[in-house]
Amino acid sequence: MSLIELEHVAKSWGDTTALHAVNLRIEPGSFCVLLGPSGCGKSTTLRMIAGLDVPTSGAVRIDGRDVTHLRPAERCIAMVFQNYALFPHLSVADNIQFGLQVRKLPKAECQRRLQQAAGLLGLEALLERRPGQLSGGQQQRVALGRALVAQAKVCLMDEPLSNLDAQLRQEMRAELRELQQRLGLTVVYVTHDQAEAMSMADQVVLLNKGRVEQSARPREIYARPATAFAARFIGTPAMNLVGLQGACIAGSECAVAPALVPGGSYPQALGVRPELISITANAPGVAAVVQGFEYLGADLVVRCQVGRELLTVRTAGNTHADLQPGQGVFLSWPQSEAHWFDAQGLRIHLPAQAAEADPLLFAAA
Repeated sequence: MSLIELEHVAKSWGDTTALHAVNLRIEPGSFCVLLGPSGCGKSTTLRMIAGLDVPTSGAVRIDGRDVTHLRPAERCIAMVFQNYALFPHLSVADNIQFGLQVRKLPKAECQRRLQQAAGLLGLEALLERRPGQLSGGQQQRVALGRALVAQAKVCLMDEPLSNLDAQLRQEMRAELRELQQRLGLTVVYVTHDQAEAMSMADQVVLLNKGRVEQSARPREIYARPATAFAARFIGTPAMNLVGLQGACIAGSECAVAPALVPGGSYPQALGVRPELISITANAPGVAAVVQGFEYLGADLVVRCQVGRELLTVRTAGNTHADLQPGQGVFLSWPQSEAHWFDAQGLRIHLPAQAAEADPLLFAAA
């Protein structure tokens, strides 16, 4: 287990900046997921921890040791790549042992580590096969085995499940998490898939345009997003973010927002999770018009128009079977589940008198 620290780490190529002074602490034995859209800087961050790229400025430390300018081989890390990087002409056993043989470890030690990794990953019966004779999931296990036999303090994974089908990806997520916990590895895992992040991580680091939007446990980042970007990126369907005009949803006369100070300004945007909105045929609530819906079996996702804004409602699939586009409905949600954001997209922490107020009244302005 190893502590990983990034201190003001930045990376630029000419006029292009991939990372802007990132500060990050990854606890020993934790599963940290770097999450974000394409081009946000997550792979660049991973490569600098690995030593494949050198920061333009800042420092990378592993267990308090400055490794910023050390070669990858000197950092005691292992890496699993997106494309597995297996040698097609070598057997599974030789692929797993390749790094050990390059380092000229004794043959007996190579065999001991091979058998241990094969046992952990269920590869004992496949050791004589070649990669072309394996399924995608089996190839992924071989790539993991090659990382495990190195007995490194840190394991870095760059979208290792992206080539697998949906069902196998779900199975491998559970296996990876169980393996990490059993071995006590410090894992840094890159993905753009929020389901992978939420299901596996101890710590989610959400990146956007080279900056950390939020670093927190999955439950915290879901329940209390620090920015509007985090609110929209985490969650399926995404959190509703609706513009406000004063206390009202833009284009409507329904007052939903408390004043930040008595008689003062109002938030610029309201956020509320689709699954926390109730939909009824009668008042009280925010008057809305059904625009469309998707039946997903267990869930029913309803799109509703309020003024100029759209709100998505997720409810049980066996309810509201009579809904029709154009139908008028009423929407409501607990005030405690509302999120407020300013013009810069930053979370607003309401003053005590607003936070402790009664549930929203949804009154006409």
